Amino acid sequence: MSRQRIVDAAVALLDRNGSDGLTMRRLAERLDVTPTALYWHVKTKDDVLDLAMDEIFGEVRLPQDVGDWRDDVRTLARGWRAAILRHPWAANLIGRPMLGPNVLARTEFLQSALVRGGFSGRRLAVSTRLLANFVIGAALTEATWRQTADPQARAEARRHIAANPTAYPTLGASGHLDDTRWSDDELFDQGLDTILATAPR
Repeated sequence: MSRQRIVDAAVALLDRNGSDGLTMRRLAERLDVTPTALYWHVKTKDDVLDLAMDEIFGEVRLPQDVGDWRDDVRTLARGWRAAILRHPWAANLIGRPMLGPNVLARTEFLQSALVRGGFSGRRLAVSTRLLANFVIGAALTEATWRQTADPQARAEARRHIAANPTAYPTLGASGHLDDTRWSDDELFDQGLDTILATAPR
């Protein structure tokens, strides 16, 4: 038994059952130990969730060589989105302060890149939050679409809009929910570009 074994088992359970499906009893059963044995390594379920979150943040690779600050932010944001899409439960757990080493290292990297781009003070804080919320929101929306029981749900939603041009003329013309026009990857990247275009001059 080790903390790393507990974290690995927790992530596997979360990937399979979501955050509501993780209990200390189920975790103990997966590890073939008693629940009491877990408490030698972790105090509460919340501790397990924090450790699991930090574990998946560790999957987000940081550039080894610092380059253009915008490219560094893009690399981090794309990796973060990909990690959340691999572990859809994660987006629902973000919100409370996380102090794991992987989380803090990547937040430090993000802010240091923004500082190189000329951000400081309140603008740095706002831009950090804006980028984080954009990544989390995009990943959560995409993960929800992917997990729907009906794989044609988005196409049906699009057909509903197209069938009501009088009620939704702008949505129809803009291609809202039409993934044949733009992929999620394209929209995400262009969204990042829009945010990064607000850099101080």
